[in-house]
Amino acid sequence: MAVHIRHAGRYREIAVALIRHGFGYMVEEMGLTRVLRLPIRWIRREAPETKTLGERIRLVMEALGPTFIKLGQLASTRADLLPPSVIQELAKLQDNVPPFGAEEARQIVELELGGPIEDVMSEFSEHPIAAASIGQVHSARLAASGRRVAIKVQRPGVKRQVIRDLEILHDLVALGEKRWEWVTRYQMPQLVEEFARSMEAELDYTSEARNMERISAQFQQDHHIHVPEVFWDFTSERVLTMAFVEGIKPTGREDLESKGYDVKTIASRIVNAVLNQVFIEGFFHADPHPGNLLIMKDGSITFLDFGMVGRLSPEMREYLSSLVIALMRQDTPAMVRAIERMGMVPDETDLSALKRDLERLRERYYDVAFSEVNLGQVINDFFSTARQHGIGIPPDLLMLGKALVTTEGIVERLDPTLSIVTLAEPFGRKLAREKFGPDRLRKKTVSGALGLADSLAGLPQRLRHLTSFISGGRVRVEVDVPELRRASRGVDRLVNRLAFSIVLLAFSIVMAGLVIGAALAQKETMIWNYPIIEMGLVVAVLMVLLLLLSIFRSGRF
Repeated sequence: MAVHIRHAGRYREIAVALIRHGFGYMVEEMGLTRVLRLPIRWIRREAPETKTLGERIRLVMEALGPTFIKLGQLASTRADLLPPSVIQELAKLQDNVPPFGAEEARQIVELELGGPIEDVMSEFSEHPIAAASIGQVHSARLAASGRRVAIKVQRPGVKRQVIRDLEILHDLVALGEKRWEWVTRYQMPQLVEEFARSMEAELDYTSEARNMERISAQFQQDHHIHVPEVFWDFTSERVLTMAFVEGIKPTGREDLESKGYDVKTIASRIVNAVLNQVFIEGFFHADPHPGNLLIMKDGSITFLDFGMVGRLSPEMREYLSSLVIALMRQDTPAMVRAIERMGMVPDETDLSALKRDLERLRERYYDVAFSEVNLGQVINDFFSTARQHGIGIPPDLLMLGKALVTTEGIVERLDPTLSIVTLAEPFGRKLAREKFGPDRLRKKTVSGALGLADSLAGLPQRLRHLTSFISGGRVRVEVDVPELRRASRGVDRLVNRLAFSIVLLAFSIVMAGLVIGAALAQKETMIWNYPIIEMGLVVAVLMVLLLLLSIFRSGRF
């Protein structure tokens, strides 16, 4: 049993939450009832009949706090693994947690900045302006410059709690792998590993600050998209200080229109900003929900909360653009090629069956107007189909699908007539042009030439190694050619038959000569008083029998 004794109390909390929402059988089958000494009557409770599986999973996550809420949010991006009904419920998970005290927040800031808060802040709000599972945000004012800032402070003890919960999750997954096949089938070990990496980055605010600066640099020439400025002198692993931004959240069309905003322009700017991050930069905000966006007075958009980001390599962006273009053209073979390149395709994958399933998927959208296609949902459908055929899709691509679905949800509220597919088409075409453009071809040529030069430069050394091996007698060559073996057996049979025929011919000639000689001499030929003809006949017969016996024993006659 992998339970850590020091975590027994937390294990009990998890077991109680599972039992309360109809998963008592899992607690029992993992052996936790005996270790935690839980009453058997608890385990035998029936699952709530009024709630779906997705609802019960969501309620368990909410009951277990920040780590499990974050895990559920990550799982909601795995449309390739989980049923849509479960995905929809997990997408409802929110960090609705009470704030911690202002005095605790001040102590953390002072500890991280290395001195009294009054030395650097002339103001620090008693009440947070936002609170989440990992931290909360206070408004403040810098003493030196008078700039108004927002200070994100990590929740006390949250890192210790997350590390503890991650240890427990690893243990539970290891136990589950031994008992249920679906734990492996749904890639739960990989999901927990991915989650652990994500949480490690989210618990380090300097990582988020670097993400902010990188995405800010993407929009230096676009005055309609903003990212808050980071103040590095007042930023650490547990404290993030950034410029204070005022605006309204894009939660509804009526609210924005009542304040005089052009909602169509705002929707278009949000979509183009996300598509630019995905297709052009390959580094994107992975959770662009309305709470992480602010609309400024001039109609520009500010992105917030960069704890979760996705990364796409240039090759992956090319494959993604190929998929978008294939979708636009309804070209099923091109879709298959794009998915093959995107994922890890096992040797046993039946590409014909994959093509048939993608053809059915294409037919599902055949009669839908191009402008009405939900790009995020279509991409998730493609990934889910690929997963059914054993093709592993990189986590960042799955994160992209979730980001696009979230963006389309905002657009649907602001401008239902706007199509992300229509706006994505130029980005896909631009990538396709760049793929075969002179700059890209020149880079590929230079890269290939440098690689060839490196190979040629190392050739003399490799040849020296080879000759030393050969001269030392350390080279053994094994050749296994099935056709050659069959041909060899045929030659063996032919040679044996030829030898047999030659022996028979020689025997016939000798015997004929002896018989003719004896007939001409009209007397019997003798040697040591034995008749030669009879002796020769006996010897020849014995030779033939020995030859036949050896051939038959070899099995190659």
